[in-house]
Amino acid sequence: MTTETAGDTGEATATTGTTGVAGVAGATAIAPAAGTAVPLATPVIAASAVTIAPAGTTGLAGRAALALDAACEHLLGLQSPEGWWKGELQTNVTMDAEDLLLREFLGIRTEEDTAAAARWIRSEQRGDGTWATFHGGPGDLSTTVEAYTALRLAGDPPDAAHMRAAAGFVRDMGGVEAARVFTRIWLALFGRWPWERLPALPPEMIFLPPWFPLNVYDWACWARQTVVPLTVVAAHRPVRPLPFDLDELRTGRRPGGWPRPGWEAAFAALDRVLRRYERRPVPGLRRAALRRAAEWIVARQEADGSWGGIQPPWVYSLIALHLQGYHLDHPVMRKGVGALDRFTIRDGGTRRLEACQSPVWDTVLAVNGLLDAGLPGDHPALLRAAGWVLAEEIRGPGDWSVRRPDLPPGGWAFEFDNDGYPDIDDTAEAVLALRRVRHPGVRPAVDRAVRWMTGMASRDGGYGAFDADNTRVLCTKLPFCDFGEVIDPPSADVTAHVAEALAHEAPGSPALRRAVVWLLRAQEADGSWFGRWGVNHVYGTGAVVPALVAAGVRPDGPWIRRAVTWLERHQNADGGWGEDLRSYTDPAWIGRGASTPSQTAWALLALLAAGERSPSVDRGVAWLADHQRPDGTWDEPYFTGTGFPGDFSINYHLYRLVFPVSALGRYLRRERRADAGSGPSPDRADRERRAGAGSGEAPP
Repeated sequence: MTTETAGDTGEATATTGTTGVAGVAGATAIAPAAGTAVPLATPVIAASAVTIAPAGTTGLAGRAALALDAACEHLLGLQSPEGWWKGELQTNVTMDAEDLLLREFLGIRTEEDTAAAARWIRSEQRGDGTWATFHGGPGDLSTTVEAYTALRLAGDPPDAAHMRAAAGFVRDMGGVEAARVFTRIWLALFGRWPWERLPALPPEMIFLPPWFPLNVYDWACWARQTVVPLTVVAAHRPVRPLPFDLDELRTGRRPGGWPRPGWEAAFAALDRVLRRYERRPVPGLRRAALRRAAEWIVARQEADGSWGGIQPPWVYSLIALHLQGYHLDHPVMRKGVGALDRFTIRDGGTRRLEACQSPVWDTVLAVNGLLDAGLPGDHPALLRAAGWVLAEEIRGPGDWSVRRPDLPPGGWAFEFDNDGYPDIDDTAEAVLALRRVRHPGVRPAVDRAVRWMTGMASRDGGYGAFDADNTRVLCTKLPFCDFGEVIDPPSADVTAHVAEALAHEAPGSPALRRAVVWLLRAQEADGSWFGRWGVNHVYGTGAVVPALVAAGVRPDGPWIRRAVTWLERHQNADGGWGEDLRSYTDPAWIGRGASTPSQTAWALLALLAAGERSPSVDRGVAWLADHQRPDGTWDEPYFTGTGFPGDFSINYHLYRLVFPVSALGRYLRRERRADAGSGPSPDRADRERRAGAGSGEAPP
């Protein structure tokens, strides 16, 4: 048995044993070369049970310690031999429907894949005939249209009961005429929607310089990688008819009405001008634009064959290049199509696709959780994870360099392969994890990451996810933009993670002070913070409070007290916390929803950082202990992540485990200090002294 202690930055504070489950027969991991679960032939590590509570501890602390032991054993058993963790990234059936449509368009759809995907799509249909974008959410028109079309492609007859129910919902919601632009583009590819009734997307926009409004770098990275190939597709206007029509989904009404005065009317007028140009484009300019756009697309294909490691730019890039004459046996196409198998999960005769994969994100969160739980920084699992993360560091330029050309590279992306797009959020969490692991390669990488991360601040002191100053709201006004976020402005959750990392690595720095001021200004009137990448105010508040306290903002100050009050008021009667995704579109849902393990953990992380010793904390810890599964993890069917707030939602399957591990670990560390009668740790006092009082001042 070994014991490690450290300050409340979360370094190892635990007693560790020698039993574990990582090598138990039947343990599985997701291999990066294939999207299917495969048995681990050998133990990943010599897994260690973690016991933080002293022997003989009873009551809530004892229950929490038992829960933490089981959770850590389970988490350690999920680590891959290479050192990474990756949970499934679950979204909705549009991924599977669009995959079948892509394969139909390229002429590579097989009956086997179609049948397996159709079984999955049918299994996700609800009793009312609809498909939703998240568990427990309302039926979604566009998702239902795409799922219905895919099932027709699979041979489901329109007079089948489940198809009649879906078609009835579509008509009641306005028909395909009311579906989003992306859905109507898919229908246009197959002659089921007229191209001339879609917004104009001229490929000539590729020539706009970075300083000109609406150039491709004004769009968020995920949007620009989607828009550029779509301009190619829209220029070709291909039609490859399906063997059936979709008249049963139509109402006969024309979509939309008169544009409202202001930007909507202005861009509607611009769209009319561009439509006229589309009828007779300048031939030489059009050819040059298509060639340049294709070169731009090819230059951004990742090493694994994907584009951006995410589905939308991937599928549209394949279609665009195919229309530009890239045959299926071309290396770019062959690599791009083949890589889809890595994102495919086959299970029980079904086939489903992940919209993205999150190994770097999952790994650094797992490392932080295990360190919070008390594993020492030289534990074999953590050293293996750190080695893998260090090998994933991005040392070259990317699209971010357009706005920051003189900034040296450094940092991490979200995926296995996305070297063109390191992101600030992953980089901040990687810094927080790596700095606590005793690996010899950590310090240079952390220093490079801090330099890059600091340099990616926007003008207002906040941080977006991928780019600096990606705030051109004109992009959001285009008729094309009826789905999802298309710009990447600073958000409270990303800025908080950066601030927390800087509080440890660059205390007292101007970047930290500006980030803190940004966060204080961003607090909502009710005391919470909006969550951009997690749902929603519970996530934002759970991220910001620990960051502000780490940066030196007093826990008894007004900002932290308002946040604590908000969290306590929104605790569920069962002791947990939850927030429904509908809070992004309906304020009545803010802070309301079924309790989930990840959201309960986020709330606890904030309350613990604020120094709370209250019934709210005890009830939250008890909820986690009471709802744990026998195998050490938790059930979480509800989606607590988001790609596009209100439009595209994510269930990160590892969230239900890594965040409760962090919360329980920090709770038990606090309980042990309380039992020992210790005051504030020297580490905290030193950090507050170095950060200085300036970071806690009120914003001007």
